[in-house]
Amino acid sequence: MSHWLMKSEPDVFGIDRLQREQTTLWDGVRNYQARNFLKSMQVGDRAFFYHSNTNPPGIVGLMEITESMVIDPSQFDGEGEYFDPKATLENPRWHTVRVKYVQTFDQALSLSELREAFTTEELLVVKQGNRLSVLPVLDEVADRILQMVSGS
Repeated sequence: MSHWLMKSEPDVFGIDRLQREQTTLWDGVRNYQARNFLKSMQVGDRAFFYHSNTNPPGIVGLMEITESMVIDPSQFDGEGEYFDPKATLENPRWHTVRVKYVQTFDQALSLSELREAFTTEELLVVKQGNRLSVLPVLDEVADRILQMVSGS
């Protein structure tokens, strides 16, 4: 099992909405590096849900990958903001994953707390100016994050 960090703005799609819906397609990612991370995810991987563009930003919960290598349907929606005119059904350009809700943490881990606990080499989200919406998380770092939220 691998670990990931996936960002979303809470007013667009937050952990509370995922909890209500239980599963969702993580669509609309339009960065090639983030897309490649999505393409490398496997069923059973875990992802930390990170609320971005909020005060304070931080890790708020956990989700699990339930389906991988899903063709992102938003690339074909000519009226949508994620439309890609170069994508075709025969040659899609964007893939994503389906995730399911696992838990909301009792206490969010703010970006400032993460910066105190991890170096930029350990956790890419703490790097100043990092804008990627999907990031890998080392297993040891994932274990430490889970210890932090459990109070151990």
